[in-house]
Amino acid sequence: MKEDRFDEGKTMTNSRTWNRVRASLGAFWRSRRAGTRTDDGMSTAEYALGTIAAAAFAAVLYKVVTSGSVAGALESVISKALHAPF
Repeated sequence: MKEDRFDEGKTMTNSRTWNRVRASLGAFWRSRRAGTRTDDGMSTAEYALGTIAAAAFAAVLYKVVTSGSVAGALESVISKALHAPF
């Protein structure tokens, strides 16, 4: 049996070796692609944390919008828009 080596044409002389290399590379890339597809979506704990975070953000936003300075600024912007000359 010939040795596994490259000849001057840069091709492998043993086709069985080439098939093993190709199979190894294929298995490597299949495992990499499979690793990216294992997460199908959020779990129940992630939904709970997302809901709590959204509720906390809504509460902070509500407090900011209903504060005196922000409410006054919003009111002045709306009154200027309603009384704009045409």
